[in-house]
Amino acid sequence: MVRFAACTAARIGEVSGVRVKDINRFDWTWDLCRQTTTAPGGLIDKGTKGKRRRTVPIIEEIRDLVNWRMNVVGNDPMARLFTGPRGGRVTTAILRDATHWDEVVVSLGYEYLRRHDLRHTGLTWFADAGVPIHVLQKIAGHGHITTTQRYLHPDKSSIEKAGRSLSRHLSADRRTPQATSANSVPAEVGVRHLRLVQ
Repeated sequence: MVRFAACTAARIGEVSGVRVKDINRFDWTWDLCRQTTTAPGGLIDKGTKGKRRRTVPIIEEIRDLVNWRMNVVGNDPMARLFTGPRGGRVTTAILRDATHWDEVVVSLGYEYLRRHDLRHTGLTWFADAGVPIHVLQKIAGHGHITTTQRYLHPDKSSIEKAGRSLSRHLSADRRTPQATSANSVPAEVGVRHLRLVQ
């Protein structure tokens, strides 16, 4: 469940709510349409936060896991893909206890890490892979792109890669053939130069 949550950038309640019928193994997508949440009297399933049904890709790295879980739960289309240790719905607290989360993150040196940070991790991975922000917004189910931006945490290697990309871009500008006289500078070179100066 931890791997699935990180690789789909989904909320824990949404992962708890996924049913067999929500998984399309032909195009490897998840029709994310419900979440498990607390309510007076216990846990319930309801629509997603913001009432946004969305399609989430299931990447190759977790397809074997999904196939295995689907084989475990059987052919019932309403069967939950993931259940708690006693077969019930999973909450963030159940996930914490079942995975010994607090002990594991402390032993790894990430004592500040929360279960919801799996969503931040997944969205950052998508962004680092070059997925455009408006597509990330759809995958995340956010109403505003500014919300999606708050979830992205590029690491040092991503920042270094951005610097190398800018260097390549500027190097390409320097290799652009220069005009033979000051009066015949092509407009596109002038615009590039202006952008560099700004």
